[in-house]
Amino acid sequence: MNTFTITWHVQNEEAPVLLREYLKKKQISKAALTDIKFHGGALFVNKKEVTVRTQLHGGDEVTVWFPPETKSSSMEAENIPLDIIYEDQHFIAVHKPAGMPTIPSLYQPNGSLASAVLFYYHQHDIPGTFHAVNRLDKDTSGIVLIAKHRFAHSLMSKQQKDKVIKREYIAFVHGELKDERGTIDRPIARNPESIIERMVNEDGQHSITHYEKIDYVEETNFTVVSLRLETGRTHQIRVHMSSIGHPLLGDDMYGGKLERIRRQALHSEKTSFIHPFTEKHIMLVADLPEDMKILWRHR
Repeated sequence: MNTFTITWHVQNEEAPVLLREYLKKKQISKAALTDIKFHGGALFVNKKEVTVRTQLHGGDEVTVWFPPETKSSSMEAENIPLDIIYEDQHFIAVHKPAGMPTIPSLYQPNGSLASAVLFYYHQHDIPGTFHAVNRLDKDTSGIVLIAKHRFAHSLMSKQQKDKVIKREYIAFVHGELKDERGTIDRPIARNPESIIERMVNEDGQHSITHYEKIDYVEETNFTVVSLRLETGRTHQIRVHMSSIGHPLLGDDMYGGKLERIRRQALHSEKTSFIHPFTEKHIMLVADLPEDMKILWRHR
């Protein structure tokens, strides 16, 4: 069965308690319980199938079988190597190369990270489908965190909403930044003349980017910048840096030049979060890719 299970042991200080309330404290929503009840999942206490009205006592073993997951019809597994930087029962984190879309599209149906992950799941008998916690533009390299099941994904969505997940990027931008650090607080909206391009617009979504200057490469007149996002809008870093007169190298969509690099010089370097099942702090790091290392020779 293509399903995921999770087990908890009830502590004495948690009991007595109804299973419904216990699962609520474990952040399993009413919608998830309905899904479990009607779509092939099950609840067990001490290996016996039960309902949410069951009373729990200290020492009881609670097991949840989540409903089977089916992959999207738009995604096909493809044998593409993955650069895995972290993996456990609930998550997998991959260093995505530039040029690889996170998910298939009409314009590029093959060669996506999703297709590569689905093949990896098939190889290792991992139930579930592709649940990206974050996405990167096709030509942005770096960390993509993926949940192996819906419950893990829902918990990470809450962390994103609560700003628990932290992401840091490195970008190379044209010119020399005057300030050592700064914050760009400008709303972003879709450009009405394009289905892809975004723009700063007062009617757009609230968007905040923090940046810090790391280095200035005088010979080729570009600045190495570390960036941290408070919001996660499409093309946010690219739009914001262009809006202050410092577009990314290689980002011709937003005013960057292609003479030194053929894609936007943007890399998702670090991701940190609190593991929702172990409560440990996880820090993931992806080394700068070779094309950006070559540009920043003296690092």
